[in-house]
Order: sequence, then structure tokens, then C-alpha cells
Amino acid sequence: MNRSSQPFFPGAHAAVPPSYEVLKEEHEVAVLGTPQSPAPVTTTVINIRSETSVPDHIVWSLFNTIFMNWCCLGFVAFAYSVKSRDRKMVGDVTGAQTYASTAKCLNIWALVLGLLLTIAFIILCATGSLMVFQAISEMVKGYGGY
Repeated sequence: MNRSSQPFFPGAHAAVPPSYEVLKEEHEVAVLGTPQSPAPVTTTVINIRSETSVPDHIVWSLFNTIFMNWCCLGFVAFAYSVKSRDRKMVGDVTGAQTYASTAKCLNIWALVLGLLLTIAFIILCATGSLMVFQAISEMVKGYGGY
């Protein structure tokens, strides 16, 4: 077989046609297998941990801490999220899952309670301002009769 050096990119030397002998030789090696030698074959084993992704809900907890912190549920959820992340870094997957599920539950309660209380506050302010406007308009009507 003729081994001539070929550029990797065929466009580098456009005048020289590509030689397919190298590919043929590689195919023959792949079909025949590796050459047998008297030296023992050493293998390398790489153990890759199948790391299960445990969401720690830290961004959601931070949001609830800053914006929806009714009854300090957002702050408690943030603390559990940090504990979950710490357990995940140590390698304790079950502990991380336990803390993460507690943080998720607290985040749900903080979000629902925060939304309900915010909506109730808006409704209360709107009806209160309507009551004040109605009271003022009746006072003005009462003074107009004199």
C-alpha cells in the first residue's frame, strides 16, 4: 500500500486528487481486528456516576423570599433549598430529595398564600376607596341643600 501524506482538507491542494488507499487500509484493520501480541491486554475502567438530578428550587425560594414572604414561608423555603443543595454537594441524594420536597411544598404554600393575600389586599383597597368616594359624594350632596 502506498502511504502518501494527504492534507486533511481536500481544498488545500486542489491540484492533487485525493487518495483513498488510507481509508481502505483503515477499513482492513477494522475488519481484521487488532494485531495479536504476546503482551497482556490492559483495560481501563471509568466509573461514571449516574447522578440523578435533584432540583433544589433555590431560585423559586429566593423569589418567594423577596416578593411573597407572607408568614416567612419564603425564607424557610430558601433555608431548606440551601440545605438541599448542601446535601447534593456532599453526595447524599436521599437527604437532598427530602429537603427539596420540603422546600417545594413550602414554596407552593408561600406562593398560594402570597397571591391570595395580595389579591385580597387589592380588593380591599379598591372597595375601600369606592366607599370613601361614595361617602364624600354624599357629604357634598348634603352640603348642597343649604
